[in-house]
Amino acid sequence: MISLQVNGKKVELDQPTSLLDYLERLGVNPRTVAVEHNGEIIPRTSFTRVTFRDGDTVEIVRMVGGGSRPSPQIPLPDGERVPG
Repeated sequence: MISLQVNGKKVELDQPTSLLDYLERLGVNPRTVAVEHNGEIIPRTSFTRVTFRDGDTVEIVRMVGGGSRPSPQIPLPDGERVPG
């Protein structure tokens, strides 16, 4: 079992998972987010090369442009929603 923090919430995964696979599992378009993994901003071109491991810390921020609408929330596997 892999335990990590995503946007300040504890998340458990069955096995090491790539960043891209995790985003797809959440139904999040990888082109609409910025990701920090263990304190490092990850370029989108590296989303397939980053694999989450036990103890990792991840921040996922959804890009929202030019509006006053609240941003959609990013879903977590357990049904909770994390602000984007």
